[in-house]
Amino acid sequence: MARKETDARPAVTGAVGHPGFAEREYAPAPLTWLVVAQLLSGIGIASGVAVGGVLAEQVAGTAAAAGSAQTASIIGAGLLALPLSTLASRYGRRGGLAAGFGLGALGAVLVLLATLGSQLWLLLLGMGLFGSATAAGLQSRYAAGELSRPQRRATAMSVVIWSTTVGSVIGPNLSQPGSDLGERLGIVAPGGPYLISAVVFVLAALVMLFGLPRVRPADAAPVRGQTIGALTAALREPGSRLGIVAVVTGHAMMVAVMVMTPVHMNHQGMSLVLVGLVISIHILGMYAASPLFGALTDRIGARWVIGLGAIMFVLAFVLGATAPESAGHHGTGNPWQLMVALSLLGLGWSACLIGGSSMIAGATTGSQGIRLQGAVDSAMSLIAAIGAALSGPVLAVWGYAGVNVLGAVVLLGLVAALIFSRSPRTIAEVRA
Repeated sequence: MARKETDARPAVTGAVGHPGFAEREYAPAPLTWLVVAQLLSGIGIASGVAVGGVLAEQVAGTAAAAGSAQTASIIGAGLLALPLSTLASRYGRRGGLAAGFGLGALGAVLVLLATLGSQLWLLLLGMGLFGSATAAGLQSRYAAGELSRPQRRATAMSVVIWSTTVGSVIGPNLSQPGSDLGERLGIVAPGGPYLISAVVFVLAALVMLFGLPRVRPADAAPVRGQTIGALTAALREPGSRLGIVAVVTGHAMMVAVMVMTPVHMNHQGMSLVLVGLVISIHILGMYAASPLFGALTDRIGARWVIGLGAIMFVLAFVLGATAPESAGHHGTGNPWQLMVALSLLGLGWSACLIGGSSMIAGATTGSQGIRLQGAVDSAMSLIAAIGAALSGPVLAVWGYAGVNVLGAVVLLGLVAALIFSRSPRTIAEVRA
């Protein structure tokens, strides 16, 4: 497929190659620091989330509170995404990302304090601030796009997203050492991993402060109503509207099905080992293939990659809804169809996130673009929280098939956006 020719270099090169930023000499080193910070934050997030439900149950003294920790973290990520992007739009990505990881560290400390006093409200507040690290990690992908030339934007974004894979694998494996350390310090065992989270979030914040250049958007002066104006304008344009819908619906579909899969597997008598294996494969699908989707987006265009993601979601829902529900011998069950379904679910999420994010990044520039990105990330997390809340009752009434049907209903919105969007072949054409 032919690509539209563009200039050999972006309109403004530099540590930030985005036209809305002050000009600097091009230097790829900051992208490396973004990868390092993303790896560290991935360790902290995965380490904490792995034991969050258990900790909430112990602090509250009831199993009903187990899901509250994860919900608080998702909501926190959504509520804090916009303030962090506003900070970045005025003072640059350096300050916005460092503040995001710093708030995540503060949240981890509050979780530790909550365990000492058995205060559920303090734990939930801490988990809400803990979600700030997730918000900062997501906004790192846009920072990577700004560090690259337009022809390579999606690839740069995907490399940062891919680095989360390493942290997601390492993090859960630190849960036991963290718990042992916590016990030696007089902390409730499941609270120990949050010590690790606090440390790595602080390190990630320091990496941002000393690794990213001091570059502010050229239009950094605050403008009243800028976020709403940017979002309204982006939704009017079919290409950027498709990007927004892809990111928001892709995340909502993934979260709604993913959070109920372990519950469903437990109901079917499958072991925790199998549950862990299925979720690990799902996470691998989310992150490991992201460089492929980034390269495809730069090569054939975001719309085609988003369409590929939609097909993967269809296959995931069909396989998930038709997966055998009878437990096998010795309570192990048959996880193979679920493994494939969850893998496709992760791949669909990755394709929609990368393709959609590249369209959003190309929609507008400078501080207005940063605020638009924050607004989309906020909607992405908050709508996913609603999907996660709905999926529980749906599972109880209609079973796991019903959860997949819920995901398919959301998918209709993405399909509609694909049908009514233009067909830009490359990101260069979208920007032209």
